[in-house]
Order: sequence, then C-alpha cells, then structure tokens
Amino acid sequence: MKPIRNSAKAIIIQEGKVLLTKNQDEQGFFYLFPGGGQESGEELINAVFRECMEEIGAEIIVNDLLYVREYIGKNHEFAEWDFNIHQVEFYFMCQLKDPHTNISNGINPDSYQVGVEWVELETIEEIRLYPKKLGIIIKNKIESRIYIGDVN
Repeated sequence: MKPIRNSAKAIIIQEGKVLLTKNQDEQGFFYLFPGGGQESGEELINAVFRECMEEIGAEIIVNDLLYVREYIGKNHEFAEWDFNIHQVEFYFMCQLKDPHTNISNGINPDSYQVGVEWVELETIEEIRLYPKKLGIIIKNKIESRIYIGDVN
C-alpha cells in the first residue's frame, strides 16, 4: 500500500469567479483547484505557493486554512486505477499577489492540465469539478466544519 500523501490547494476567488486548472482526459474536460503534493520538509503554505507558481504561473498570498478533504481512491468512481491512493488535501483561501496578473499555465503544469480558467461560481455545478462537494460549499457559502471528509 502506498503512503498517505499530503496535498496543498488554493481557493482563489475574484469578482464572483474561482480560479481552476482545466484538465483533459478521455472523458473530456475536468477542473481542479490549483495545488499539489507537499514535499518532505516543506510547510503546507510553501507547498501551495510553489504549486501555484508551477500550475498557474502566478505568485499568491496564502491566507487561512478553510477545508481539509480526504480522498480514499477505493471509495470513489476512479477506484479501478486509484484503489491504493489515499490523499489528504488542505484547502487554503488565497489571493493573487497582483490581481491583474495574466493567468496561464505555469512552468510545470500537471500532465492532464491544458489551461487555467476563471469559472463563474454560479455555474460551478455545471462543470466536472473535483471535489464537486467543495465547489457546492463555496458557491453556496455553506458554513461547515473544516474537515469535509472523504468526498468527491
């Protein structure tokens, strides 16, 4: 069994839109919050900063930790190939250091990443977003516990 992996993610909202990475697989486009794996010896806030530079090509200001989500692959739709994956994701409220930055793929985008997109919060349920539940929480400004569990 693989070890549990920590991941640091950014929630960046401006003018009613959330910044997401746009990715493509055999089923079409899907969206993720920018961020990724924490490296050994790296603080989570440094991980989310680094990952945003790599994926969206922009410096961010990392603010409060908002949510913690677990992803246990065997419990979800991708169990066939994610069976041994167990990831704990830490979602931070962030903002662009320069709100007028031109956003595009950074220096080291994920393998499925084809772009970066500002998505209207009002339409967030119309896209294939992972984790979907987090998009709903953000859109509806649902006050919830920090730990949202093993959701997709």
